[in-house]
Amino acid sequence: MTTRKTVGCALAALAAAVMSGSVLSGCSDASKATPVSQTFSFGGRTLDVRAHDTPTDLVATDRKDIKVTLWFDVHGTNPHSSQTLEGSTLDLDAGCSGWADCSARFRVEVPREVKVLRDGRATDLRGLAG
Repeated sequence: MTTRKTVGCALAALAAAVMSGSVLSGCSDASKATPVSQTFSFGGRTLDVRAHDTPTDLVATDRKDIKVTLWFDVHGTNPHSSQTLEGSTLDLDAGCSGWADCSARFRVEVPREVKVLRDGRATDLRGLAG
């Protein structure tokens, strides 16, 4: 009898996990979120972008400042996002915790003459050709 109860509880827990995953998976989509932009003055020669595993496009442009655009779609509670520039480090973060599903994407536009690092390492930029 104990075995049957344990198996029943295990099956119920598995069903709950599958259901919660299927309810949360695929709900959020950053590409459908309304973009929010912020600009930062920057006079440095090197910028280190730290995005904490959030997908981030780094784009060389003819602008003189840095423009950060965030697409952030959240279903649930406890969302957080921040974009800060301290010295030559641009720190980008967006996510959620608890019973939530979120999707985020950043786009960082930088002046063409600025060398850009991703987490302290050299990286390729879009928009450099021509």
